[in-house]
Amino acid sequence: MPIEYEDVVRTGVAKQVADKIRVAILDGRLKIDERLPTEEELARSFGISRPTVREALKRLAAQNLIRSQRGPTGGTFVKRPDPEGLSSAITGAATLLVGVGAFDIDEIIGARLETEAICCRLACERRSENDLAGMRAEIALQRSASLSDEDFCASDVRFHRALVTAAGNGPLSLMMYTVVEAFMPITNMIVFRVRERNRVATFHQRLADSIEARDSVAATAALSELLAYVRESYAGSLKRRAEREAAQQRG
Repeated sequence: MPIEYEDVVRTGVAKQVADKIRVAILDGRLKIDERLPTEEELARSFGISRPTVREALKRLAAQNLIRSQRGPTGGTFVKRPDPEGLSSAITGAATLLVGVGAFDIDEIIGARLETEAICCRLACERRSENDLAGMRAEIALQRSASLSDEDFCASDVRFHRALVTAAGNGPLSLMMYTVVEAFMPITNMIVFRVRERNRVATFHQRLADSIEARDSVAATAALSELLAYVRESYAGSLKRRAEREAAQQRG
């Protein structure tokens, strides 16, 4: 196994060993489905104890980078990275950063506009009938007056998830996972009381129609107007909150 075993210091040994193996997997020195050396062999190679090796392997398993297999042909094998699993980890970190105020709404809207506009252009070229059907199903649901606010927000996310899928680009989908799965739900939590649901559905209708017509200019224009409305709704929600707090203080 072409991994450099020297220069492993004793502080946080398990993490360092896991990091070395992880880098070897990600840069291709360790191939998908390749068997790792045994715990005993790893311990001897790194000059550490077997319990420390086990801790390192647990870290890698938690990152979905390795898998264990029992039996005569068993052992520990390199696992094909799971894009959704990796995206979930990124999304969790992004959610935390938004929660502590690391990003403001203008940054979030700006990032979403630039990245989702690329998806719109690609979707106009590559969308399938199934992609369009998925978007239109969400629009029909969003038009329902009986739909709860929570379910409307979930449908909003699914619509944009379908738009990203229609772009047909794996790396871009990975990048957009954070935007759709973290930024959108957080924004929705703030704006849902002030935005007009029918207006959002109309923007979605324009997006779907433009993508069906393969009109990327119209699609990006609809997206830009939708996000401008989200920003406007966000500002309105914060204003209402400030007014309520001021009224409580006066009362």
